[in-house]
Parts: sequence; structure tokens; C-alpha cells
Amino acid sequence: MAERRRVLFVAEAVSLAHVARPVVLAQALAPACDVSIASAGAFDLCLRGTDLARVGLDSIAPALFLERLAEGAPLYTQAELARYIEQDVELLQRQKPDVVVGDFRLSLSVSARVAGIPYMALCNAHWSPWSVHRRFPLPDITLTRLLGPALATPIFQMAQPIAFRLHARPLNALRRKHGLSTFPDVRYAYTDGDFTLYADTPSLVPVTADCPSNHHFIGPIVWSPDTPLPEWWTQIPDGPLAYLTLGSTGRVDLLPMLFDVLERQGVQCMTATAGRSNVAVSSASCFVADYLPGASAAARADFVICNGGSATVYQALSEGRPVIGICSNMDQFLTMSRVQDAGAGICLRAGTVKQDELQVAVDRMVRDPGFATAAGRVRADFSGFVAGKRLNDLIGTILKA
Repeated sequence: MAERRRVLFVAEAVSLAHVARPVVLAQALAPACDVSIASAGAFDLCLRGTDLARVGLDSIAPALFLERLAEGAPLYTQAELARYIEQDVELLQRQKPDVVVGDFRLSLSVSARVAGIPYMALCNAHWSPWSVHRRFPLPDITLTRLLGPALATPIFQMAQPIAFRLHARPLNALRRKHGLSTFPDVRYAYTDGDFTLYADTPSLVPVTADCPSNHHFIGPIVWSPDTPLPEWWTQIPDGPLAYLTLGSTGRVDLLPMLFDVLERQGVQCMTATAGRSNVAVSSASCFVADYLPGASAAARADFVICNGGSATVYQALSEGRPVIGICSNMDQFLTMSRVQDAGAGICLRAGTVKQDELQVAVDRMVRDPGFATAAGRVRADFSGFVAGKRLNDLIGTILKA
């Protein structure tokens, strides 16, 4: 009998998505491989209902990560990444995997090479240096809040190439220390691996023809929490229905305004707060829980409102449901830019969104069937990709080589 392959997943626990995706892939590989997952404990919810045991590994606090995102600052200091590398190497030497799969654990760019373990980097193709779309939207950073989007946009567009180089500097310093080449900018750091795994489809997020051959599209990775249905699940009246969740990084302070808009538009609302808000609900048309089984909620809804991150957006599109993305950080804007291009969603800016903008967006979702039709096309595209199987096949090919 052939020896079972040992696959270690390393999840950077700064957002729920970066933990959820490795958990989904680990579960898919578990029947054929010996899998383990290393992460900090901030999002252990993702492990609920699985047979996976988490190996402890430090990450910076999610709140600190979000603070740096909001400031437009580099996400990690050189000292933090150096500490990560030490921990990673110890982990890899102890676990001795045949391959390591990392989700936003940027230190693996060094540590996996030091340990001599094949490294597969999981990321979104909109960060690829070979993405067809190379214009980066203005995120809600300090500059945006001070000047407003209209004035901040031209400044950001001029400064963005410099900022991307500066954001790569902490990791580049450590790569030089370990005798590795440096990156031109942070996109290369986000997508660096012996093999790069894009959690998207090339139809939705296309790359150029000269994209390296070790870059592979494995398709969307959809996770849904293992949580029971709330008592109100069977009590929702008939009529237009939205699934609303702002996830682990969205602007939960917008919930009261969203509730008001949906009620005014005659739309029932299922809301998952991710345990981040105890918002009071006075409307009989809004139903709230800390967590909902997202795939089931998306499938039941007519459309989804979220923070624009790929985790919930792809969950919605996998069910053929269009999306209103209320975005703050660049990753969210990049995801929703491609969805909007596909005709399957509407992108709004969280930092400046007004009630009338939301009303227009909700009205369009209710009245224009084109959004649902476009979402159905994306769903058909997604159905041709089974991420776990593609990863398993790729690992088998690599380890036989």
C-alpha cells in the first residue's frame, strides 16, 4: 500500500476567510491524505463539526491587522515576520509534511524554503502580478477619510506603486538575510510559492497568457459554519428576501441603516452578525442570529449583502445569488470589481455610503432580473471547479515528479 501523503495547512488567523479556506481543503483531502492544520485560535469556529485538530501557531491579533488595513500601513513588521519564520521552521521540522499549503502566511515564503518543504501559496488571482486587471481601486484608508474619494483617488493612483514596494520591504529584508531573491512589490509576496493556488476561476478573474506554469486555478473555496438553524427560520414571511452578513471585517455600524433601507423597500432580511454586534431590531421584517449556515441562507435569499470579501461573495455566487458588496479594504474592492464586471453585483464604498445609495442598490436587485441571470452564469462557471479535488490531483502530480 502506498504511503499516505502528509499535508500541512497553515492558516494566518487574521480573518475568518484565511482560516476557513484551509479547513475546507483539509477536509476534502482527509480521506486520501494525513492532514493537519496550524493556526492561532481566533477563528476556531471554522473547525467546529470537523475531525481536524488545530496545531497552535501565533498570529498577530485580528484587530491589529484590521487597524493596519484601515491606515494603509504595511500589514507586518520585520520583527513580526522574523518571529513567524522561527515558529514556522520549528513547526515544519516537527511535522515533517510532504507539502505545506499556506493561506496568507507570508513568512512561509522564507521558512518553507529554509526547511526544504514544497510550498503551495493559496491566494486570490486579483493579487497576481499577471492579472489582466492591473488598476487598483482606492480602499477606505486614512487618506480617503481625510480627503474624500474624489480628491484621494488621483493621489492614491500616483502613490500606489511606491506603497506596494514599501509593503514588500519587511519580507524582502528577511529574504535577503536568508539568501533569497527579493520581490518588486507586495503582489509577488502575496502570491509567492513553489506552486501558487488561485481560489478563483479564470473566467471571473483572468490572468495573462504569460502567467507562470506553476500558477494554478483551483476554483472557489466555499465554507459555511456548522451551526443550527434559528427558531425564526421557518417564520420568515413570503416576499423578497436578503441575506445580510458583514463577516469578520465589515462595518457592523451600518446594520441599523441597512435594516431601515430593507424595511422601506419591502425586503425581508436574514442577518448573521458573526458575534460582532448586539444591534437592536425593531422591525418585524429583520431576523438576526450570531451565525447562520451561510450556504443555506444564500440559497434561500434572492440576493446577498456583505462586505465584498471573496468568502461570502463566492458563497453567494455558488448558489447563483447576486451580491451587494459594501467594501472597505482593497481585497474587497478587487473582488467586487470583478463581480460587478460580470454583471452579478453592485459595489458600494462603506466609508461614504449613504441611505439613498443603498436604496437604489436594493431596488435594482429586487427589480432587475439581469443580476440573478448573471449570477447564474457565474454559478455555472464555478461548478466546473472542485477545489479540493484539484488540489489533491496537483499534490499527487508534484510528489510523483
